Amino acid sequence: MLRDNKPFALLSYCFILCIMPLVQKKDDEFVQFHARQGLALFLCEMAFFIVSIVFPFLFRPAAFIFAVLSFWGMIKVLRGERATLPFIHSLSQKLDI
Repeated sequence: MLRDNKPFALLSYCFILCIMPLVQKKDDEFVQFHARQGLALFLCEMAFFIVSIVFPFLFRPAAFIFAVLSFWGMIKVLRGERATLPFIHSLSQKLDI
């Protein structure tokens, strides 16, 4: 069961594609855990992108941090683990989906 859902969990950390696992795998806790974190990460990325329009020096450090968090989440998915990403996990728990 877990192997079949890893591709959907991996999509959770690929920008806007995080919506696909949220919609298609509503009954899978593992996928939903990662999809919620992926959505929170995507929302933070978009917020920092908008802020970087006014403060362009923030874009590169923020982009690097978000890329590292996405990569970390993908590695945890491939291992079949649940990673609580710093700051992102607490935001994902507040999302009402």
